[in-house]
Amino acid sequence: MKRPPVLDRAAERGLAPLKGRRAAHLLPQARLGGPMPWVIAIMVALTVLAAGGGLALANLADRARGELAGSATVQIVEADPELRTAQAEAAAALLVGDPAVAGLAIVPPENVARLLEPWLGAGNAEDAVPIPALIDLRLREDADEATLARLQTLLADEAPAARIDAQAQWLSPVLSALSALGWMALALIGLLAFTGAAAVWLAARNALGSNRDTIEIVHLLGGNDAQIARIFQRSILADAAIGGALGLVLGLLAVWLLGAQFAALDSGLVAGGGLETGDWLALALVPLGAVALAVLTARFTVLASLRKML
Repeated sequence: MKRPPVLDRAAERGLAPLKGRRAAHLLPQARLGGPMPWVIAIMVALTVLAAGGGLALANLADRARGELAGSATVQIVEADPELRTAQAEAAAALLVGDPAVAGLAIVPPENVARLLEPWLGAGNAEDAVPIPALIDLRLREDADEATLARLQTLLADEAPAARIDAQAQWLSPVLSALSALGWMALALIGLLAFTGAAAVWLAARNALGSNRDTIEIVHLLGGNDAQIARIFQRSILADAAIGGALGLVLGLLAVWLLGAQFAALDSGLVAGGGLETGDWLALALVPLGAVALAVLTARFTVLASLRKML
């Protein structure tokens, strides 16, 4: 059987002086695989995109809860326009003097009609159905059930057609859906981390298999497992650094483009889901986590395989 070239080089230098660290240098400094930087780049880009979406959803939900916590709406559901207007004015007069109310505003009927135009058609909202009078309330504290019930009782005599609803109750299903999407983004990040670690594990095992004969010679020349593992760590570190930087650029570009598209909708609800400075800094740390995960995975994989090899 033909002797490996590395053994010929060792014989020319003399086997005795090749101990420890010098023996480990006989291992070829090959990369763990050509596709590895691209695999890591894709994983980092997807992770940045998922993390950016999760942070935006969390910001949107937090801001919506904060804005709606002390908000309520009074509806005067009355078919007679004159009676409806009279009850709305009476309700506003009672509520403005209540200590729980920080402020209120009667919503103009034309604004309500404008909101109904997409469903009822332009200019037909008032003719199609009786439009309730709306009073926007801002409470000093959260709009809990006890406070709403007390205010409802306060209006029972002067405005019997009045009904008070907390705005947070209307958007509760939406906020629950946003929370579910945030948890899905977190689960996706975990899945991507597992997939990246699995890719590094496979690459490290393939590299070990292709260099098995050389590794055995290095062991005979005095190289230990830790020294050999560092060779593979340096290789995967270079691949992960290149892939992480490329993936970060692609991921941030995708997040920025999506943010610009949603901002163009000019919706108050969507506008609350922007990323803050701390969020962008957190996204910038994703490649560092990917590099650390790749290096640790490569080290543990190599050390475990080397123990089985001997």
